[in-house]
Amino acid sequence: MIECIAEGAKVTLHFSLSLEDGQLVDSNFDGEPATFTVGDGSLLPGFEQSLFGLKAAEKRQFAVAPENGFGQPNPNNIQQVDRTNFDTDTQLESGLVMTFLDANKVEVPGVVTEFDEKTVTVDFNHPLAGRTILFDVHILSVTAS
Repeated sequence: MIECIAEGAKVTLHFSLSLEDGQLVDSNFDGEPATFTVGDGSLLPGFEQSLFGLKAAEKRQFAVAPENGFGQPNPNNIQQVDRTNFDTDTQLESGLVMTFLDANKVEVPGVVTEFDEKTVTVDFNHPLAGRTILFDVHILSVTAS
């Protein structure tokens, strides 16, 4: 019996993730395939929904809008951090990705967008927030989990 991708299915696939301008963000076509269980929370809901109904050996390309992907940028996720919170030997530059501790002492990435002698502006939005993501998939296997 041929299995279709549905909630709870175990899926093995190759994928690539690109932006609308063609910039490749990630791909495993040249490496090991990825395996996941649909609905386990490891993938974007918009990505999983786009896979529903596909079978082994199928190839598909689809777009996931920001609302179903990494969301829209939230202005509240852009923070001003006092420059004294950074080591004096840290070479700040716009676009620098750094790790910060949140209130629960969990590491979160942030991107330095601006800085001066007193403050550093850090964007804690996901780097792909607000972007439509283009997925290219090749389903290798689908089984009941």
